[in-house]
Amino acid sequence: MGMQRRFGWASLAAATTMALAAGVTSAPAARSADDPVRIVVDGNDVRADNVNGLTYKGLGLLSCNSTSNLLMDYKAEHPERYWQLIAVLFGGRNPLINHVKVEMGSDTNTSTGADPATMRTADELADASRSPGFQLAADAKTVNPKLKVSILRWVMPQWVQTEWNKGTGTDEMYKWYKETILDAYQKYGYMVDYVNPDTNETTKPDISFVKWYKNALVNDTDFADSRYGLTPRQQRAAAKAYHGIKVVASDENTTKNIGPAMLTDTELFGMVDAVGYHYTTEDRLDGTPDSATYRPYAKLATGDNAQGQDKEVWYSEGVGSFGWTDYRVANTEGPGGASTGIGGVQSALDIANRSVKSYANSRRTHYIFQPAVGAFYEGAQYSHKELVSARDPWSGSIHYDAAVYVMQHFTQFARTGWENDTNTAGIWRTVPEASYSGVSGTENVDGSNGAPSYMTLADPKKRDFSTIAVNDSDMTKSYRIKAENMDLGDDPTMEVWETRAADPGQAYDANFKHLAAELYPDGDGYYGYTVKPRSIVTFTTLDRGHDKATRQRLPGTAARTVLDTDASGKRHDTRDSVLYADDFGYREERPVAVGTDNGARTVSRSYLTSRGNQPRYLVDQTGAWEVGKDADGDNVLYQYLDQSMKDTGAWNRNTPNTTVGDFRWENYKASVDVSFPDPQGGLATLGVRQQKGMAATDAAYSLGIGPAGNWTFFRYGTALRTGTVAASEGYRLAVEARGATVTAYVDGQAVVTYEDPAPVTGGRVKLGTDFHRTAFDDLRVEKVAGYTPYATALIDNMDRSVAYDGTWSRNAALGDAMNWYRTTSTSGTAGATVTVPFRGTGIDVIGGNDGSAVLDVSVDGRPAAVDARTTATDKRQVTYSLRGLPDARHRVTFTLRSGKLVLDAFTTISGE
Repeated sequence: MGMQRRFGWASLAAATTMALAAGVTSAPAARSADDPVRIVVDGNDVRADNVNGLTYKGLGLLSCNSTSNLLMDYKAEHPERYWQLIAVLFGGRNPLINHVKVEMGSDTNTSTGADPATMRTADELADASRSPGFQLAADAKTVNPKLKVSILRWVMPQWVQTEWNKGTGTDEMYKWYKETILDAYQKYGYMVDYVNPDTNETTKPDISFVKWYKNALVNDTDFADSRYGLTPRQQRAAAKAYHGIKVVASDENTTKNIGPAMLTDTELFGMVDAVGYHYTTEDRLDGTPDSATYRPYAKLATGDNAQGQDKEVWYSEGVGSFGWTDYRVANTEGPGGASTGIGGVQSALDIANRSVKSYANSRRTHYIFQPAVGAFYEGAQYSHKELVSARDPWSGSIHYDAAVYVMQHFTQFARTGWENDTNTAGIWRTVPEASYSGVSGTENVDGSNGAPSYMTLADPKKRDFSTIAVNDSDMTKSYRIKAENMDLGDDPTMEVWETRAADPGQAYDANFKHLAAELYPDGDGYYGYTVKPRSIVTFTTLDRGHDKATRQRLPGTAARTVLDTDASGKRHDTRDSVLYADDFGYREERPVAVGTDNGARTVSRSYLTSRGNQPRYLVDQTGAWEVGKDADGDNVLYQYLDQSMKDTGAWNRNTPNTTVGDFRWENYKASVDVSFPDPQGGLATLGVRQQKGMAATDAAYSLGIGPAGNWTFFRYGTALRTGTVAASEGYRLAVEARGATVTAYVDGQAVVTYEDPAPVTGGRVKLGTDFHRTAFDDLRVEKVAGYTPYATALIDNMDRSVAYDGTWSRNAALGDAMNWYRTTSTSGTAGATVTVPFRGTGIDVIGGNDGSAVLDVSVDGRPAAVDARTTATDKRQVTYSLRGLPDARHRVTFTLRSGKLVLDAFTTISGE
């Protein structure tokens, strides 16, 4: 496994001495932790015969509830950035992600939004292309054909739910699963590898249905039904692959019942191939050591059970890093108000510690991120808890967080994945005897106690090993590592790869995943190294110092250009009066490349076909929003959930609504044609200035109308005005937001003008309905003459350009998702200042405030305002605005005279 060494012993010794000296010199002042941690990596503990439980599968990605929605827009708008993302996450000799897990949707909100149902009725043919996770997996297989794909459900379509509630819905459930699986096979050429037949995050595993499903799966011989669309040749191949699907159970969250059930039920044990549970690092510890409730998951993984067989154990849903590490390094959450660097609760190092502790305490060898990629609009529940952010498909901007480097410490120094049937793939084994974690907590783990936290992976042939050590404390931590009964060859050099925050004066990423030292064992055979505070290191006997792939830097983050197009909605154009437009015809869109044949090739498919008729840029919160044909054969946007489909379960129950646009939009007029093809009724709403939330009522201002002509004007869901126009089959609705003045129109006639004493100043467009089929067409968002259409930039309160003086509390741990990047800076001390450099004619102070703060404001060293009052505002709203500056570079300083000021972000206004 190791690459050929390149150093002679003399040069190696010199290099080692220099590297260690450099490490001591650059280490920050810190307390020393307890005695050195001694780790013995014994080849006799490397269990090559354990092919399921101790093989290190690496990391997975969960695609669900709209988290992947905008990825398909990146693919169409900036295919080079999309395919680069595919390569970064899934490609190379040591992929970061080995598994795409798809949580099948039902058009209802199960967290941050809604994923489309692949079958909305029993008669409808399955369409897996509606759900972006299936296509993401197909594309990922073009760079990693060995990638695993799994599915599970949370909420069922109503046609399944209705029968399931009667206790007779097993056939309907099976049909939904099977036809979705075979449709993905027909479209993309891969067979799903795993199915969890049970519901997501159950508290009581449905063991009888798991058994029923497994029997149905292996005994199914029907693959010729015309509904499946398979050729005779495909039918034979599909049948073979289908019968090889494995069962995973039970994706519990607050309970851990499937492990003991498997240990006490021989039939269940034989049917379930992998067990997984969520949001805790711990095993069960109740009962006596020989009972099924004492460390059941460790017993499953190691094979130390009555059956003598090992099973896969997954951390089958866990979070990514909260916020952007770029910003959270400026926090004051460490001892004495120091920064915690890339560490702290919910940080990149926290995620690393979760991986280590979940293995050390419950033998889980696979961590699945929910999500790994955040491709949905900010402001929805659970924003900013991912490794990669992709929220502006029109700009192509993608942000790869430092957490990616942190997790590469696990995947780039081992061969990860699933063993083959002959146990010859060389997947590295985890070594329980050389793994441990003493950090506190079970979910949001805290490493500030300085306890050791490490995990060891080894080549099954005992030729190489890697130990990952996480130090999320302000203390140094010394490690002494020794190899016994390992065949390391003639050159036992150990490399030390490190990731931590930048030292003063360094570039932000200067210390991300770099070779920090090369070590040689001492006379006792130990490699010794002191791990710096707030860092992760990988000790490896692999030779990766000159490996280009290991040293490869992540792509940089491009500017987040505001969505401002021409009348086609496709081309960026700041000179016309249009902000955005969509007629849902998409004649301007080109065909899209899609992975198929299990990743062997890509094929070109038309824009709408490739994405299951999902509209451009819309992120659904609830409802079945899809492009279809009207009576004249023209494309329109339909919301399809009607009275026959509405009674499905949902975590966040709302009437159907979807969001489109840019959070920086401020003064604009949105308009859309609405019509009501459902004879039972209908309602259509158009909202503007939406910043957060997942309901139609989360648009600051909206206008709703039904076919009888009754209209209502709302502010955040509170009806302010009502009226009636002539009944009609359709209307053109418009809402214009111009500063504090909001005007609503029906068919070009103003029906209400509202002056808001506390105006909401910016946000996206919302479309909404009730549970009736409703049509929308010709969406248009236009600039308002004489008013600034949008802010040009958002600067987070913890951006490195922002300077603070005086007493401030700068927090990121356990931050609110409704704050940008989950960070805030707060002061209640008179004289505290914050200085922000920016370019433009104005700047807004964003944050949830009580209005008590009084500010003095200076620009470029000259007073601009004295005793300026702030406004009581909700999160993501403007508490103070400064306007009228020359269009140039400025430095504005806000000085707190009295009260309390909470800073979330700053938005800047361009002279254009």
